[in-house]
Amino acid sequence: MARGINKVILVGNLGNDPDTKYTQGGMAITRISLATTSVRKDKEGNQQERTEWHRVVFFGKLGEIAGEYLRKGSSVYVEGSLRYDKYTGQDGVEKYSTDIIADEMQMLGGRGDGGGGGGGGERQSRPQRQEYGSSSAPQRRQPAPAQQAPMNDFEDDDIPF
Repeated sequence: MARGINKVILVGNLGNDPDTKYTQGGMAITRISLATTSVRKDKEGNQQERTEWHRVVFFGKLGEIAGEYLRKGSSVYVEGSLRYDKYTGQDGVEKYSTDIIADEMQMLGGRGDGGGGGGGGERQSRPQRQEYGSSSAPQRRQPAPAQQAPMNDFEDDDIPF
């Protein structure tokens, strides 16, 4: 039985280019600032927007991919967990930070609209959708079968229980 769940799912846009650094061991650490915006109506019926900014950190191969393909304005789906840290600043004052430690990432949108790629002006006719996770290799979803097989194609004797 699980002791607890710490899961964050975000879909938003990068507020700046990724910042990638490498550890002495060669592991990539990429940080992004991700904006999510929600819209609601107030008492008078006017639409009110609220933008939240999230600090997201990618490690390892996922950090390399994020640093290479994401750019300011890119739309991205991120899954991860919350991490709270406390540290002492240069001025001696204790400070707190909240980061999302990403373990899954999916770039949304095509190359021409900030979805990554780095190509100069190339535009795809279909949006680019690639998933990246902690398995280190790009994962692509398999397309759904065009037709579902009818459920009554088997006899009761074929059921193993």
